[in-house]
Amino acid sequence: MNRVVKESGDFTAEFRLVGISAIAVVIGAVCAVLALVLLRLIELFTNLFYFQEWSFRLHLPASSTLGWLAVLVPVVGGLIVGLMARYGSERIRGHGIPEAMEAILIGQSRMSPKVALLKPISSAISIGSGGPFGAEGPIIMTGGSFGSIIAQVFHLTAAERKTLLVAGAAGGMAATFNTPMAAVLLAVELLLFEWKPRSLIPVALASAVAALLRPYLLGVGPMFPVAAHGILPAVHLIASVVVGLLAGVLALVLTAAVYAAEDTFHRLPIHWMWWPALGGLVVGVGGLIQPRALGVGYDIIHDLLTGRYDARSLVALILVKAIIWSIALGSGTSGGVLAPLLIMGGALGAIESTVLPGGDRALWPLVSMAAALGGTMRCPLTSVIFALELTQDINTLPALLIASTVAHGFTVLVMKRSILTEKVARRGYSISREYAVDPLERMSVGEVMTTNVVTVPASMPIRDLMTQRFFASGDQRHPGYPVVDRAGKLIGMITRSNLLDHWIDALLGGKDAIVIGPIIAYDLIDRQVVTACPSESCRAAAERMAEAGVKRLPVVAPDDPDRLLGIVALGDLLQARYRLLNEESKRERFYGPKRAVPDPLAG
Repeated sequence: MNRVVKESGDFTAEFRLVGISAIAVVIGAVCAVLALVLLRLIELFTNLFYFQEWSFRLHLPASSTLGWLAVLVPVVGGLIVGLMARYGSERIRGHGIPEAMEAILIGQSRMSPKVALLKPISSAISIGSGGPFGAEGPIIMTGGSFGSIIAQVFHLTAAERKTLLVAGAAGGMAATFNTPMAAVLLAVELLLFEWKPRSLIPVALASAVAALLRPYLLGVGPMFPVAAHGILPAVHLIASVVVGLLAGVLALVLTAAVYAAEDTFHRLPIHWMWWPALGGLVVGVGGLIQPRALGVGYDIIHDLLTGRYDARSLVALILVKAIIWSIALGSGTSGGVLAPLLIMGGALGAIESTVLPGGDRALWPLVSMAAALGGTMRCPLTSVIFALELTQDINTLPALLIASTVAHGFTVLVMKRSILTEKVARRGYSISREYAVDPLERMSVGEVMTTNVVTVPASMPIRDLMTQRFFASGDQRHPGYPVVDRAGKLIGMITRSNLLDHWIDALLGGKDAIVIGPIIAYDLIDRQVVTACPSESCRAAAERMAEAGVKRLPVVAPDDPDRLLGIVALGDLLQARYRLLNEESKRERFYGPKRAVPDPLAG
């Protein structure tokens, strides 16, 4: 019988990773092209809606001469998006990242070609008609759809589909913003739900390839070049705490506003197809009040990062942008959240720069942008690296890290879910985004196995088994026993169910009826024995139990798979969980007499 046990290592990667990585490289290259196509579509629809010309030149909605008729432009755009969602695919609604998370967690990472086609078009129409959104969410959804489709073409597993879906999403984001490292971190913090070489390597390669191709498609250098800062003084780092707290409050307000708007739309007595048009009406009115609040707003971000702004006028901008963005997003139209968060966070930082130390008009918008992003999306590492890659201003790293961490900590304490996970949770699916090493990985089989094992000789008659009452009153933790030969070498396993099956057949006299006397223990072995070795992790043993459909494994010597060392049962694996619970709940004094602490599992 084959009882070879694989030796445990640091990671679980296999050579299949090479092929998946090669596919991811191709996906990254394609997603760079998709990013270019989406940005050009946004420019085209902006020109069609606001200037009535077929052109790919960059024009801003704020420079339109339509006057009050501009109010109707977002309404028309919203109506088109609603029709596309109703008669095309409802999956194009939303800002992309929650939909990608839902596909990964619930839909086994399957996305349809229809979504890959309609998502960029609907987003380009929504943004081109004045929608206050960014292009990153749609390109994440579009790139992810392409990666998922390629995985389905090659008949890959659900885990491999997830990897290629996220590789497409990261490639799209890296090409759009020239932020390959931030794209990888976003994938880890929001989409992969794991940190393993099998997924990290393909995603990183796709992101790197997309960024490598970006200069040939969208230009070289950082997206928002700024004058580099010097080493920041300590007072600036202390002020970063305040910036982080205020950005956390902004994140709380924006998240609440988006879902309050969504709840309001759900209470309307009309079909959801019409909601984007109603949201578009609010956008149009907001555009009359503050025209620069319309569209992607990359020009505003650049002005904020270079200190070219009037802080007093930013109060109106942040208020109008927040209102029209939250209502439009709550209406279910198509568009991203990163660019609006950068604008609103940056505007808040610009207002704060009038009172913060140093009078640096360019520093605090950047720090507040990163903090608002980290707090709203609950991705502090991504927000820090994203800000650095957007500007390549490396000396701002300490302030970015402090502000983003503080904003993240604030929102974690006051909000159960982020703006991304709330939508998935409202559909009945709970998401945990805490990454930790599985307690079963931290303990070996040798630490929890039972070494005093009751064995059954292979030649023992079944009648003697029943007489000695092995299964009736033996070790109830292990209602299965290893079968050994005369030399004590492991042959197989028998369980209570094996014995009962033979006993029932004998009593009923069926076609498989047997005479109990001549049957020995060896005859009850009905499958190859599945084993573990002492150095393996408890997690590996648990996975092997699940795969084989058993509740106990004989433990054998790695160098001699016939030599029985012990047995590990499903209940033994709970010791790993108990140790973790004990570490998190038991408190000990550093000095003085120790007090007895109640056992959390007792009772």
